[in-house]
Amino acid sequence: MRQGLQVHLRRWLVPLLAAMLLLSSGCAMVKIKQVTPADYAMLKRDDILNSGRLSALSQESLSVIGLTAAQCAKDLPACRQTVASIDGLQTEQRLSTLAELWMQQALALTPKAKVGETMPLSDAALDAWLETARYSYAYLFFSGRTPAERALEDRLTQVRDYYNYAAEQTASVVFQYTRARALEGADYRSPVQLDRWTIRSDFDRLQLDGIPRQLVSATAVSFAGLRSTYRRDGFGAELVVVMDAPALAIPVDGESRAASPVFSEMPAINATALLRFSGNTLDEVLATRDILLEGWSPDTTTSIQLQGQQVPLAANFTAAYGLWMAQSGFATESLRTLFGRGEGIREPHIYLMQPYDPDRRIIFLLHGLASSPEAWVNLVNEIMGDPEMRRHYQVWSVYYPTNAPIALNRYTISNAFNRTLDHFDPKRTAAATHEMVFIGHSMGGVIARLMLSESGDTLWNGAVERFNLHGERLRRVEARLGPLARFSPQPDVGRAIFIASPHRGTDIAGDRLGRLIGRLVRLPLTILGKFGDVFLALQDGGEPGEPGGKPKAPRIDTSIDNLKATDPFIRASSALPMAPQVRYHSIVARRKAEGPLADSDDGLVPYWSAHLDGVLSEKVIVSGHSVQETPEAVLEVRRILRQDLREHAGGTGR
Repeated sequence: MRQGLQVHLRRWLVPLLAAMLLLSSGCAMVKIKQVTPADYAMLKRDDILNSGRLSALSQESLSVIGLTAAQCAKDLPACRQTVASIDGLQTEQRLSTLAELWMQQALALTPKAKVGETMPLSDAALDAWLETARYSYAYLFFSGRTPAERALEDRLTQVRDYYNYAAEQTASVVFQYTRARALEGADYRSPVQLDRWTIRSDFDRLQLDGIPRQLVSATAVSFAGLRSTYRRDGFGAELVVVMDAPALAIPVDGESRAASPVFSEMPAINATALLRFSGNTLDEVLATRDILLEGWSPDTTTSIQLQGQQVPLAANFTAAYGLWMAQSGFATESLRTLFGRGEGIREPHIYLMQPYDPDRRIIFLLHGLASSPEAWVNLVNEIMGDPEMRRHYQVWSVYYPTNAPIALNRYTISNAFNRTLDHFDPKRTAAATHEMVFIGHSMGGVIARLMLSESGDTLWNGAVERFNLHGERLRRVEARLGPLARFSPQPDVGRAIFIASPHRGTDIAGDRLGRLIGRLVRLPLTILGKFGDVFLALQDGGEPGEPGGKPKAPRIDTSIDNLKATDPFIRASSALPMAPQVRYHSIVARRKAEGPLADSDDGLVPYWSAHLDGVLSEKVIVSGHSVQETPEAVLEVRRILRQDLREHAGGTGR
């Protein structure tokens, strides 16, 4: 009987225990799962914009209402309608998820475009981008908490990026419409009607001079040759507005034409675009079809008011400059100018790297032989990328024909510089035109030093002796060439930096290779301008301007001739005294670290020529002649400029 009872219990207990185990396993739904660092980053950062997958937060929101990302992908409109109307989601969850779902739709409808190319958008694609921006805007400013209150939240960053990217796409479409309208002579400021939307535009803060040629996304381009990209995180689409550049190049043997403008702003402008949706409540914002597209200059504006809240303005301080350099054609053009081939420039031109600001002091850059403003790419980028220097300095860069005689270039560059100053500050009352800083590389450093020197009669007396001038011929030549040989220092310059500059010339210019290059350098008469006949007369020994054929055209000295260590001009000019108020520094290059410094050179300029007595500092860098582009030289220039700012702030700069 006992055995029978055991069998009976076993018969009932086994199924009972099995049922209990089954029930127990059905309730134990939570298990531990190890999360790797890669999974952690993906869960927090991945979203539709950077991975093509909905973010973890949006997927969680869908899960709350019984949906999955896969189900939504099959019918996005139905999914969005459910998210918008169903109970169970908090306002922030609902708005941020709708913003991402609309972006999923927009990305699917937007064709891929090449760099600098603007692809037309369908009405459906534009509608999706505007809805993305609308729900992002609503989440950021109408969901119950301010951006400042959730500044450290990953979701804020994601939705801000949706808004910025949607603003970029919208700005591209509006630009196409407004440019076409402006080219037809219509008012580009009138609202643009696109499908169900009315988009008004306000570009006045950009102070555009003319109709832009191109609008480029700053986030879609990167630049080889620039070591750093400087940005500021914030609200708005980072853009580059490209204007038509002034035509400077002319055929070297072409007929004379009207003079080129003496200055211009850089034809690529940093801009940030914002979208404002009409309405003061969440319901009004979600119902409106009225949008304001604003263009801001990030160079002058760091933050803006959106719905009563002060928020940082997004910025890219590198893209405009990099795009201009990449599209400029300077490298080819400068060589054509030097060798007198094809098209080149015949007179100096001053480029302003930013719109003129009366409160920021001017840094004036002078490039060297066979070069252009492209020589300064990394230095300018570092200056414009540094917040402190950007607040206090503005950069001007001269572009000039480097085959012209040094005396002529000093004269024409000085005239161009002062005509530009006269345009912006004729009475010289602005802070911008006081305590300016000159920086010159190679021959540009020689010209910069001459612009800051007092000539007296030294150079003129040397010319009188060299060319045996006397009597009526002396008077005629002096009337024409006197301004090239007699000059005073440029006023209101407080500091100068000379980089690898051959102040006393170089033996290399006179050796076999230098003579060969010198013979290849061609000096078209268009470069000499109004002084051409006088230069010809001096070289030929005749009267300036007198008629008569010559069996062989005289050869006029070029900049290569002037850079020979034995040249009378460079020997005389190297001894001219600089203005006493100018504090100056030298950066010198040497090819090899070994050996005596006094015997070193950078491949073109020897130390004995680059060295200057009386400098506040002399930095020697192991480098070739293009030392101005090295990180060490850029750091040294930045050190000097920061020192300049400290002294200026302390009242010792004047």
